[in-house]
Amino acid sequence: MQKLVLFDQRLSYLRKQAGISQKQLGEAIGLSNKAICTMENGTRETTFEKLVLLAQYFHVSTDYLLGVTDDPSWRGNSEEMI
Repeated sequence: MQKLVLFDQRLSYLRKQAGISQKQLGEAIGLSNKAICTMENGTRETTFEKLVLLAQYFHVSTDYLLGVTDDPSWRGNSEEMI
């Protein structure tokens, strides 16, 4: 059975891989660094809107962020988003 990877783990991993701070990520998607911190430690959930913004920011799928798949492939076009 595949190990379950949680949203908070993926978010933290992607942010660290990008070499950005919680504050920088928060500013990029319209949240405070405290909000990013609480999402990364699992004490706060996100909205669908912010989930999509995070996926767009990191160029990964929402399924990857949610741990549904280990394939981070981004298949969207941010210019098509409303």
